[in-house]
Amino acid sequence: MPEKIDYDAKIPNNVDLASDRRLQRALEGWQPKFMNWWGEMGPTLQTQGVYLRTAVSVGREGWAHFDHVNVPDYRWGIFLAERDPDRRIAFGEHKGEPVWQQVPGEYRAELQRLIVIQGDTEPASVEQQKLLGLTAPSLYDLRNLFQVNVEEGRHLWAMVYLLHAYFGREGRDEAESLLLRNSGSPDAPRILGAFNEETADWLAFYMFTYFTDRDGKYQLGTLKESSFDPLSRTCEFMLKEEAHHMFVGTTGVDRVVQRSADLIVEHDTDDIAPHGGIPLDIIQKYMNFHYTVSLDLFGSETSTNAANYYTSGLKGRWMETRRKDDHQLTDSAAVLERPRADGTWETEELQAILLLNLDLRREYIADCQTGVNRWNKILADHGIDFRFALPHPGFNRDVGINSGHHVTPDGTIVDEPTWQAGKRKWLPTTEDLTFVRSLMHPVYERGKIASWVAPPRQGINGKPFDYEYVYLT
Repeated sequence: MPEKIDYDAKIPNNVDLASDRRLQRALEGWQPKFMNWWGEMGPTLQTQGVYLRTAVSVGREGWAHFDHVNVPDYRWGIFLAERDPDRRIAFGEHKGEPVWQQVPGEYRAELQRLIVIQGDTEPASVEQQKLLGLTAPSLYDLRNLFQVNVEEGRHLWAMVYLLHAYFGREGRDEAESLLLRNSGSPDAPRILGAFNEETADWLAFYMFTYFTDRDGKYQLGTLKESSFDPLSRTCEFMLKEEAHHMFVGTTGVDRVVQRSADLIVEHDTDDIAPHGGIPLDIIQKYMNFHYTVSLDLFGSETSTNAANYYTSGLKGRWMETRRKDDHQLTDSAAVLERPRADGTWETEELQAILLLNLDLRREYIADCQTGVNRWNKILADHGIDFRFALPHPGFNRDVGINSGHHVTPDGTIVDEPTWQAGKRKWLPTTEDLTFVRSLMHPVYERGKIASWVAPPRQGINGKPFDYEYVYLT
């Protein structure tokens, strides 16, 4: 039977919190600070109830319960996937040994750092999306925004639990710091650059949940392989919730493209801005921006830190157990494409273990391409010749071997003047952002939707599109 979550508890959990008074006191001390952070940095729009999914079990028999919830009363809690008592380490120098239930002393600092970095991303996206509820294109979309927000908040709880339970005083201090850093703050910004960017309109929100939350999927996937079993089980459960966030992004961009394509056909012109739609070239520019800042989240292509994490068993590869190799990578090689100062590309063969960030990034890029194919099919079905494309991985990069080089979307290395001349064609301009934001007017009537986006094909949990997903009065 799946393990049921105690709804009567102050902090719902399936980690037997009631029997650990020290941990319970620590988390009960952190909870008011979390609520203060939520009140200050969480959604601005006040509601009377949102049709939200809440975890009711973590087993195979289901883990989602739907009901209207007053958002500040949402039961954030601590849930880990079920434990496999026979699980063994799948990679690195400890391969074949039982997984760890406690933090090994020699890896304490590295594990804490990995958890802090992951934890820092979770509240950041809530902060970035703070104002979006004020311009929601429909009640359906508003509900999805709140679902993403509360689950990101719960993911923060998941990382804070690990810090409190396994890292003592240092862990508690780090848990406090997760609430002190804020997205875009000049004094205390979030650790990773993409989480300090604005998410100021709903097209940006759909792009964020498609591209940046998809990066989260791959990062959680590597931590799910960790030899530290509590981290692995925490991330396994988080991945279930992350899937909905990417659904919001995938179908959100679907619906924007669908609406733009409908308007192009209806008015027989690509210039659909006067008709309340978002032109395809602006959608491509948004895609270029959000995709490339998300690529930066994978870090440098070559990384001794990633190699050490792998060798130590702290962080694996995507789908580690399905890989057909020795899971040690001591004798494996891989190829890296590197820009040269003369404007050409060179390839270099390196030890595969030094290119683990590149390995993960390649998995991510292939996944991103599936969305592009979906959106292009919508255009093809409408008889429109325009096609979206992912830019070259070297385009618009601030991290890794491509930073400091100017690479066009098709992979050509160019000089500074050429780059500056082309930027307006490749990335959203101030005028583009102003136009898109001019379309962002709230539509809170049941069954109604904004002019620039098509309604969804189906509602949430079998409910119709015109269901009252959010009570606003």
